[in-house]
Amino acid sequence: MTPTPLPTSDEVRAAYRQGEDAIVALFERVTEGVRLLEARMQVLEDQVAKHSGNSGKPPSSDGLKKPRAARPRKRGKRASGGQAGHPGHTLMAVAQPDQVQVHRVGQCRHCQATLEAEPARDWEKRQVFDLPPVRLEVTEHQAEIKACPACGHVTRADFPAGVEQPVQYGPRVKAQAVYFHHYHFIPLERTADLFADLYGHRVSAGTIVEASATTAHQVAPVVAQIKDHLIHHPGVTHFDETGLRVVGRLHWLHSASTAHLTYYTCHPKRGTKAMDAIGILPALRGIAQHDHWSAYFRYAVRHALCNAHHLRELAFIAEQYRQGWATKLHALLLDIKAAVDKARPKRQTLLPAQQAHFEQAYDDLVRLGLRQNRRPKTATPPPRRGRPKQSPPKNLLDRLKTHRAEVLAFMYNFDVPFDNNQAERDVRMVKVKQKIAGGFRSEPGVQVFCQMRSYISTVRKNGHRVIDALHAAILGQPYVPPILCAQPASAG
Repeated sequence: MTPTPLPTSDEVRAAYRQGEDAIVALFERVTEGVRLLEARMQVLEDQVAKHSGNSGKPPSSDGLKKPRAARPRKRGKRASGGQAGHPGHTLMAVAQPDQVQVHRVGQCRHCQATLEAEPARDWEKRQVFDLPPVRLEVTEHQAEIKACPACGHVTRADFPAGVEQPVQYGPRVKAQAVYFHHYHFIPLERTADLFADLYGHRVSAGTIVEASATTAHQVAPVVAQIKDHLIHHPGVTHFDETGLRVVGRLHWLHSASTAHLTYYTCHPKRGTKAMDAIGILPALRGIAQHDHWSAYFRYAVRHALCNAHHLRELAFIAEQYRQGWATKLHALLLDIKAAVDKARPKRQTLLPAQQAHFEQAYDDLVRLGLRQNRRPKTATPPPRRGRPKQSPPKNLLDRLKTHRAEVLAFMYNFDVPFDNNQAERDVRMVKVKQKIAGGFRSEPGVQVFCQMRSYISTVRKNGHRVIDALHAAILGQPYVPPILCAQPASAG
């Protein structure tokens, strides 16, 4: 809305001659314009004041002048560096080295007498860990062809499984190409350079793309099992979404994950249209933990909210709006978390009296905040369409009041984490890929990426070597997490 222009001198004099009512009306018009300008200025100041510590902005957006937090992190009880009793990790000598080089003594350094024929009394040993020169090894498979002397039929021996072309790359080369490109996000050309520098043989970009597509096809059944398990398991599933550029247009990468499983997929939309197409949330049997994106609440499932987001929003309100309730609610959420952490080893829930105390304190602070952020009465009628615009404190307070049970879900159920950091961690590596590549050139390319990252992330969460899991997948034996082998999630 554009502010009303300030009255001219003639308008002021005319109102003065008309009397008190005209002066009051003119003043109200000016006041309304000032309010609109204040609101605009507040929005701009809010944008400037936001950083990674008090909003959802990534740390990379802070630049070199990251503002000092108003509430610095509390000093830990432990000193920096290795702790007492930590075994440490250092390079240790091995009992059986791969090769031994003996450096002989030819003459005495004191009198120069020859020592060639003297036996050694002892050896001082030093071991050097290094890589031997590596090059591709070419194996030629020769299948015998024989003619039967009895009937004249010509028979050829079978080639080993996977040997299908006159000249081709083996599974280890393909696994390493996929490993470099999809795990370490090395671009195609640089992956080819890496092979040329390490092995003296440059692979083509087409080889890497073909190996990626083949591996994605091999791991597809495992990724489908991951999706099915996430739908049916009764625990907490973490959800998040982030923007990606695909063929120059904005798409959204959606993630669903637990501590052992990760599922990614990409869709042109962010909200319910995408979530319906993905199919996890509409059928979810467990608890959905997310960051308060309104589309999630359209599904009739149990919800839990990320309190790391709430802490950042409360920090922003305390810093930018100087409202004390935000500082107190920030501290209260951390106090509840500390109480839950203390009680978790002993029991599965807080005592009823503790819960009632925290609920009352939470409600009191939310009510205090709502009283401080009442919408001011204005002479200008609200817009006919849409909800009236609210301040950031009021928006947060409305969410905290409406979804108290979801905000405090970690207090009622100790299996629910305090935050949604699992999803944040799972999305982080996708953002690294985006920073390196900028986007994806095709729809099939981004779907291959989602399949590969679902598999790789799951392999890592279960403590297995990614390169070995990729090699197994190319051989047609992809790694299957124990949680999927032990008991299918959809059973029963």
